[in-house]
Amino acid sequence: MQSNLLNKLHGDQRLVGDCVGDIPSATDLAGGKLPVGGYPTGCRSGTVPACQPAASECTASGIHVGIIMDGNGRWATRRGLSRIRGHEAGVKAIHRVVQAAPEQGVGTLTLYAFSSDNWRRPPAEVAALMALLQFYLANEVKSLLRNGVRLSLIGRRDRLPDGIAVAMARAEAATADGKALHLRIAVDYSARVAILQAAAQASGMSELTRENFSRLVTGEAGLRDVDLVIRTSGEQRLSDFLLWESAYAELHFTECLWPDFGSDDLAAALAAFRSRERRFGGLQPFVSERALHQT
Repeated sequence: MQSNLLNKLHGDQRLVGDCVGDIPSATDLAGGKLPVGGYPTGCRSGTVPACQPAASECTASGIHVGIIMDGNGRWATRRGLSRIRGHEAGVKAIHRVVQAAPEQGVGTLTLYAFSSDNWRRPPAEVAALMALLQFYLANEVKSLLRNGVRLSLIGRRDRLPDGIAVAMARAEAATADGKALHLRIAVDYSARVAILQAAAQASGMSELTRENFSRLVTGEAGLRDVDLVIRTSGEQRLSDFLLWESAYAELHFTECLWPDFGSDDLAAALAAFRSRERRFGGLQPFVSERALHQT
């Protein structure tokens, strides 16, 4: 039944673009046909991210970027393709951005893959998204290891299809020593739920600090707050993404649809971010008394 639904949604249209064939159809994935081996060699840069001499410091010194990956469906619709084809193209964009991020000074990259509200989408589309997640976990670990990327997955795991939570744990364990980039993928994630759960845990603590509460919200100690949130496709909202961690984040909205997003788009967002003056509630150094009293 699931396969029939996916066939109706998917149609017979083929994705046109570079690296054709590196991602099997979502219909095949949902049917259990999970190939191994990952992307063809021609789809990778083959380079190891910079910062290797001080690899232990790389993720600590790099900034934290969160991306709301939006526009897969619109990308496909504009090309006369099924929405699932757009999600497949979105996986390729993830690969490109993960490759580029360490070289552009990003130490932590959090990607919004599937929100807790996305369960409201048509069952066939949800099944395709889960199948693509399973494909990514099965095929991308070797590339992450080669490039020194540590993978973490945030969000609920108890509602995911059978096998995915186990695949998540295996991928996290295999990449735990990565230092070039900390890649966090949010699946069945809600920032408000994360904050509520943290508040429930904190209720029994004798001493609560902001650092302690951050650890409860994020699930790990010492995670850097988000410096920059990028949202693609022209939408301008946070959609329940990293609300606690983004208290002082800069926001960057782009009309670019996620499947078209690449290294140059990331560089443009980072250039805009670095041109801004971040004061965190204070004033820039050496503000004169006269300036303080000007209206």
